[in-house]
Amino acid sequence: MTTSPPQVNGRPRTLPVLGEWQAITKATEWPALTEPAEPAGPKSDLIAEAEAEAVRARAHAEAEERRLKAQAEAEAVRIKAAEEARKLKLANDKAEARAIEEQAARDARIAESERKRAAAERGQQDDERAHCEQQQNEATAEAEIAKAASTWRFYAVMFYAVCAVVALPVQIAAFWDPNAWWLVIAPLMLEGAALVVTKGAAAAVAANRPHWHYRTVAWLFAAIAAGINLKHGLDAFDPATAIGTAFASLAGPGVWDLHEHGRIRRRDGVLTRRERRAAKKAAKRAAAEQVTAKLHEAERQAHLENAARKTASKLDADRKQMFPQVHEHALKLAADLGETAITPAIWRQAKRNVEGTDPGESADTIRMRNAAEMRVEAARLKKPVSTLSKTTNAQRAAHLPPASTKPRPKPIPPRRKRGDSTPFHPAAKRLAADTARRSMTVRINDEENR
Repeated sequence: MTTSPPQVNGRPRTLPVLGEWQAITKATEWPALTEPAEPAGPKSDLIAEAEAEAVRARAHAEAEERRLKAQAEAEAVRIKAAEEARKLKLANDKAEARAIEEQAARDARIAESERKRAAAERGQQDDERAHCEQQQNEATAEAEIAKAASTWRFYAVMFYAVCAVVALPVQIAAFWDPNAWWLVIAPLMLEGAALVVTKGAAAAVAANRPHWHYRTVAWLFAAIAAGINLKHGLDAFDPATAIGTAFASLAGPGVWDLHEHGRIRRRDGVLTRRERRAAKKAAKRAAAEQVTAKLHEAERQAHLENAARKTASKLDADRKQMFPQVHEHALKLAADLGETAITPAIWRQAKRNVEGTDPGESADTIRMRNAAEMRVEAARLKKPVSTLSKTTNAQRAAHLPPASTKPRPKPIPPRRKRGDSTPFHPAAKRLAADTARRSMTVRINDEENR
């Protein structure tokens, strides 16, 4: 069943009576709806205008906010774009500057390589020019030497001929006999023999053969001719003629022998007196320098030996002072092994025999290194050093009586009872409490520092 609305078209409606049913209460008196008065119109318009103004203000505020936000975003985008443009410009400037520097460095390298190449070419040209000049100088010197030798040979031959012309008349006069006129051939034979033997000496020198006997025979013939000229000149002529012709007989072969002597020395590479004197001085200087170097080396070796001896003595004294037991055992090992001093091998063996470690190690250093490693590990993990120890606490279960080895009648595990363990000493209790307080303080400080 539905109920009727209490109002119809703005009018109150009375409840109908159905049979004997009546409403418990009276009909509700509803006030009559009246039409709004005329003055309500402007008020509604003002409210609507206010609401519209509020809507417009809110829309304007939202639009302004969106505009400001868009402007801020646009400004941010512009700033970001300007920053990126600035960074890009800086990057481009840096790249351009780098390219300019690289180009300048490349140009400098090219210029340097060109300069070096030009310098190398100039040096090569200078070397070639110097070599050519040296060759020309050597060729000129050789030409001058050859020309001088040829001139010297020509003059020697000419002087020999002049001397022979000067010496022959006296010799011919000495052998002249109207009844034996053919004896005039003897002087010609004598001078010719001297000339032939002299040519033989020249051939021997050129062929690098012995030449002394040729020169000896030539001097013998020249001496015979000089003797004939001197004897006949004194008998038939004046002493000046005798001495002059005798000198002519010796001078011609002598000058030629000087020419051949120079050729021989040049061929054999014999040094001149000046060269021999310079070589002798150089040999003396080298010998003196060698002696000085030997003395310096001997002094240096002696100094090194003294330094090594002092170092060994100091090392032995330090070992004896710092490691008396090891040093005494090392002396015994050295004597047993036939050594006069403690060698590194003997010291190593003595250190292992006495302390059980190699040199540089000991029980104290091993413990110190282990403690340092534990401290480093604690600092790395930010934990106290005591928490890193893996050893059992000395106060744990050390005071308990040993477990019985007799079999128990029942397989019941043993249980600790009150009074099984010896109570801690009061001093030990105080020390344990003090240690616990210090550990807690250190842990709190580490946490605060962390």
